[in-house]
Amino acid sequence: MKILIAMILLSSVMFAKVYYAKVEPYEVRDISSNVTGLVLYADENLVGKTLSDKAYIRIDSIVDTKELTFIGEKLAYMSEMIKENENVLVNLDDSLKRKRVNYKKVSNLKFKSAVEKDREFYDLVASENIYLNTKKEVQNLKLQITDLKLRRVQLQRSIKDKNLKAPNFVLYEMIVKPGKVVSMGTPLAKIADASKAKLTIYLDEVDVEDSGKKVIYIDGEKTTYKISRMLNIADSKNISKYMAQIIIKAPKLFSKLVKVELRDE
Repeated sequence: MKILIAMILLSSVMFAKVYYAKVEPYEVRDISSNVTGLVLYADENLVGKTLSDKAYIRIDSIVDTKELTFIGEKLAYMSEMIKENENVLVNLDDSLKRKRVNYKKVSNLKFKSAVEKDREFYDLVASENIYLNTKKEVQNLKLQITDLKLRRVQLQRSIKDKNLKAPNFVLYEMIVKPGKVVSMGTPLAKIADASKAKLTIYLDEVDVEDSGKKVIYIDGEKTTYKISRMLNIADSKNISKYMAQIIIKAPKLFSKLVKVELRDE
């Protein structure tokens, strides 16, 4: 009986598919600059360490910060101007209503001369123009406020992009150095999500369909892991092979090579 069990186990191992994969961080991101400016801070001593909510790269944002302050002040002034002009509009509207009534009365009076009637008419038109110009000024102020609000959002985004943060990510590589002037697209750093790890293997076509049912062994030990990602398009480098990834718990050390086996249940 023992011989039979041993033969079954041996048969299972013989028909297991064996692959080798490097234990890689779950994700590695290439960070490039979204802004132009002078790099003030980039500490290479942070490489290999888990980043906090503090900036690991700082690009000069003094001018942006000052402009943001001035925009806030300008918005406050303009909002006050709109309130004052809207109060003026209320008064002008009341005045116009009375002048329209008076002009209508005067225009129907036969004993009033044409000169007097024209004078009342021109006064009414002048008042209406003042009302319309004041209303136009309010609209222009509102448009300027909209433009300033957009500029404020742009500055806030710029300041954020000049203070790069990546909490809980590991700084994989620091590319830029303090004192360098960067522009849009300049490579700055590489960061890694090391909270999990992934194994990448390349399957033969015949193994793709039932790969999800296989029991995964890593370095000879049975696991509960399953294929997490599968591409149904053949890999460009490993011709006629299909990439599969297994997401696993984060190890103490990354980049080591492990043996991956896909066995039947």
